[in-house]
Amino acid sequence: MGKVVMYASVSVDGFIADENDQPGPLFDWLTSGEVPLDESGVLKVSPTSRDYTRAYWDEIGTTIAGRHVFDLTDGWDGKPPSGIDHVVVVTHRPPPEGWDPEAPFHFVDGVEAAVAKAQELAGDRIVEVAAGDVGGQALAAGLVDEVRMDVAPVVFGSGKRYFGSVDAQHLLEDPDVMIQGNRVLHLRYRVRR
Repeated sequence: MGKVVMYASVSVDGFIADENDQPGPLFDWLTSGEVPLDESGVLKVSPTSRDYTRAYWDEIGTTIAGRHVFDLTDGWDGKPPSGIDHVVVVTHRPPPEGWDPEAPFHFVDGVEAAVAKAQELAGDRIVEVAAGDVGGQALAAGLVDEVRMDVAPVVFGSGKRYFGSVDAQHLLEDPDVMIQGNRVLHLRYRVRR
């Protein structure tokens, strides 16, 4: 079974979006380099960011996101982002009306059920949990093995928190990866058990 990784781009002060759900300059690093990150040609990063990010993306089997993110992205038009095989959506509501039942999206009630379904789908590949409320719930439930952050050089002051509404202390190991790219610092921490 693959590890569970909580991931997002984040401001220096710990936010993944502003109060209006806008990422603002958090994603500037994805267009600040000269090396293509994917086939689209839109995403261009530094060579160090490409090596780190592409290797990580290639390991992901399933992504878990909350219904809020699903709705904000219009369900990625039924195509999982970044070439991922499946998306598990944590929600108490059914799929949107007219949703294609053949799309590789799975609607699950509760974070524990979402992680179990994602691990089943991912096999020995990584299960990625989007940071924010769902990621914070997974961390609080002891389901996250690793925390990855792409820290952007911006201070939001307020907004949507990386760890959602986590209100208890959780210890992480020392960072075992620290890579500087253009407009980003990639960090990886294992969750202390």
